[in-house]
Amino acid sequence: MTTVNARGIALGIESFGDHDAPLVLLAGGTTMLSWPDALCERLAAGGRRVVRYDLRDSGESTTTDPMAPAYTLRDLATDAAALADALGGGPAHLAGIGVGGMVAQVAVLDHPDAFSALTLVATRPVAPGPVDEDLPDHDQSTMRQRFAREMPDWTDREAVAAFVAAGAEILGDDPVAAHATAARIWDRTPGTAPPVQMANQLGVVFAGLDCEPRWRERLPEIEVPTLVVHGRRNPFFPVGNGEAIARDIAGARMLVLEEAATAIPDAAVGEVTEAMLSLE
Repeated sequence: MTTVNARGIALGIESFGDHDAPLVLLAGGTTMLSWPDALCERLAAGGRRVVRYDLRDSGESTTTDPMAPAYTLRDLATDAAALADALGGGPAHLAGIGVGGMVAQVAVLDHPDAFSALTLVATRPVAPGPVDEDLPDHDQSTMRQRFAREMPDWTDREAVAAFVAAGAEILGDDPVAAHATAARIWDRTPGTAPPVQMANQLGVVFAGLDCEPRWRERLPEIEVPTLVVHGRRNPFFPVGNGEAIARDIAGARMLVLEEAATAIPDAAVGEVTEAMLSLE
C-alpha cells in the first residue's frame, strides 16, 4: 500500500497485477477493503492492473474532520478521475461499491473521458437520504435492529470488530469475514480517535456530504459499458435500486447475486470477476 497525490489530495492505494495492464480502479465503500482481496487477485490474473483506493477521510487517504467534511460528492468524483490520470495508462474501468458506487456514477458523468467502463455494486442512483418513489428504501426492520445497538468503544479493536460483525449478520452478510475486515480496517486507520475510527468502519462521512445537484436524471448520458451487480438479499439498498440503475443506463448488464446481501461473498467472486472482465 502507498499513497498517490491526485489533484493535491493524498489517496491511499493498493495495486495488484502488471503495471502496464489495463487499469481497473476500485472506489471503496468506506475504505478500499470493501473490495475483497480475492476479487482483486482474480481481476489481476485476468490481465488487469487493479488499484483499490480509500476515499477521503478513510484509510491512508487525506483525513481532516470526517464529522464535518469540507468537500462534496463531486469532489470525490473528481478525485477518482484525478487518480486515474495520475496512475496513467489511458481510461480506466471504474468500479464503486455501496456509497463508492454513488461516487462512481458521478465520476463517469462528470469526467467521461477518464473512464472506459463502469461497474456498480450494491448501490443506488440517489444520494443518502429520502429515496425516489419508485426506489425501494432500506428495510425498516433491519434498520431498527442495526441502530438499536450500543456503539462500541471505538478505541478497542476487538470491540469494534465484534460490533461490525454483528451488524453484518443483521444485514445478511458473513459475520466472520466482516470481523476480519473490520480488524484490518482498525489496524490501518490513522490513530484511535473515535470519530475517525467510526468514519472508517461505518462511512458516516457521507451523511454530511453535499450531494447536490441530483444525478439520476443524467444516467442516460453514460455511454461506457456498464455492469450493475446487486445482492438479491440486500436489505440496505434492496435490489430494486440496482434494477433502476440498469434501466436508466442504456445497454447496462444486470447481475443479481441470488445468495448475496450487501457484500460480495467469496462464492460470487468468480462470477463477478468474469462479468467485469467481459465489459472490456
